[in-house]
Amino acid sequence: MMKKTIPAANPDAYVVALLGWQRTTVEQLRATVREGVALDEVIKWGHLVYFSNGPVLLIRAEESRVLFGFWRGRRLREIDPLLKPSGKYEMATREFDEGDEVNVALSRRVVKEAVRLNKTLGDPTKLW
Repeated sequence: MMKKTIPAANPDAYVVALLGWQRTTVEQLRATVREGVALDEVIKWGHLVYFSNGPVLLIRAEESRVLFGFWRGRRLREIDPLLKPSGKYEMATREFDEGDEVNVALSRRVVKEAVRLNKTLGDPTKLW
């Protein structure tokens, strides 16, 4: 179980608080997300969450992994088969462990499609 921590004050503080491979992975994912499309980046539920017409994706560093999750991730599995369905809505997440590389081109494609789905289908949290 994760120990309870005080959420970071802002996205930059979240990243700065990370160490080692997790920080590198989060920095790579964050750069990929931010250069692809215009998204609102906030700290919500204790980690990085990106919004465009509702929540689109999250980046969350945990004790032994980094999660790259998408609210409409189940619809994105054709682009990235490593997205594993989980949780509510159409959530699916990709798990990064120590030593895993971020495929920038693939990640950018998934992000763009996730944003397009929200634009077309609306806020994924309002459909239930």
